[in-house]
Amino acid sequence: MGCLLVLTAGFFPRFALAMVWIFGDDVERAYDSWLLPLAGLIFLPLTTLVYALAWSPVGGVEGIEWFWVVFAFVLDLASYGGGMRQRSTRSRE
Repeated sequence: MGCLLVLTAGFFPRFALAMVWIFGDDVERAYDSWLLPLAGLIFLPLTTLVYALAWSPVGGVEGIEWFWVVFAFVLDLASYGGGMRQRSTRSRE
């Protein structure tokens, strides 16, 4: 099941976050309200998903887990940058 989640998150992070939110309790444990995960679902889905999965009740997100959260953030920003580059290339043609 974990491999399926990773593959889904890689290609469809919003869908994977929605499934984790609906069928699990990771999102509820990591975030105090529903507003921040909803904003994450819209703007930074991979970052929100990785943070929710990395968060633990003992100490939150610690150590190497922050690397994965930052890496997901960079991938989210790269996806926006790639889309903007694609649009600017099409507008020149």
